[in-house]
Amino acid sequence: MVKTLLTSACFAMPVLGALEIKDTEGKHLDVLSDGKVVVRYMYEHDTSTPEKHHATYKPYLHVFDAEGKMPITKGPGGQFTHHRGIFIGWSKIKANGKSYDRWHMKGGDIVHQKFSKQEVNDGSATFTSVTHWMDEKEKPFLEEARTFTVTEGLHGGRVMIDFHTKLTPVDGDVFLKGDPEHAGVQYRPANEVDKKKTKYLFPNGVTKVKGVKDLPWAAENYTLAGKQYGVVHMNAPTNPKGTVHSAYRDYGRFGAFFEKEIKKGGSLELYYGFLILDGELPSVEKIDGVWEKWSK
Repeated sequence: MVKTLLTSACFAMPVLGALEIKDTEGKHLDVLSDGKVVVRYMYEHDTSTPEKHHATYKPYLHVFDAEGKMPITKGPGGQFTHHRGIFIGWSKIKANGKSYDRWHMKGGDIVHQKFSKQEVNDGSATFTSVTHWMDEKEKPFLEEARTFTVTEGLHGGRVMIDFHTKLTPVDGDVFLKGDPEHAGVQYRPANEVDKKKTKYLFPNGVTKVKGVKDLPWAAENYTLAGKQYGVVHMNAPTNPKGTVHSAYRDYGRFGAFFEKEIKKGGSLELYYGFLILDGELPSVEKIDGVWEKWSK
């Protein structure tokens, strides 16, 4: 039985279904609930034309609406084409004596290699995508093991998405650099968002995130086609200190940023959570309770 920390007065509770994983080989991987798409991992890499290359130069995770028919996150094109679903990147990565932009995706791609795990167990679906962060000569300078765990109804939301990634240098030290607007782990709503209705919520005492470090979470409400969606972006205590959030854009892109050096022979592991809700966000106190439970 799912233990609910948020009350049904905040939003309608979902009807839980049986989860399954369906991989459309070379294109995308779906997590479905009773046949409805919950999330879709976009991992195709097609360099046959400039247009197809642009659309597939990095993997990202789409989140779908409750009916499983429409992504509520953004794909290629629109305002800032490189903003796509739940994604990760840094605009100024130092490796092998050079600088690489794996935010705007200039001079190299992030390429899915294989799925090292696909598993459905105890109401959750988990998959791991191994990716290579390529240089301008299509040689990897960073290897990533990107894991998503998708659970319906957990913490009272429609879906809980746990994001865990392990970043490992291939040849030498790698320094992840950038700024809060162009780096980190981010969530981007669909391009059709109603910009006049986007709202953000933070822990008590925080009204603006600029200048604030190491927030446990940040949240937003956004509106698509007259329907409201809520997202709580949770930051694990084990993530690098000095993390700052970008959470103020009316088009809804928000997330967590830090700078960190990864030494050769080592790796960096990151943990984030994305709680997806239909309707208004719950109170700060209730989100605090969710984060306390999730972070442990």
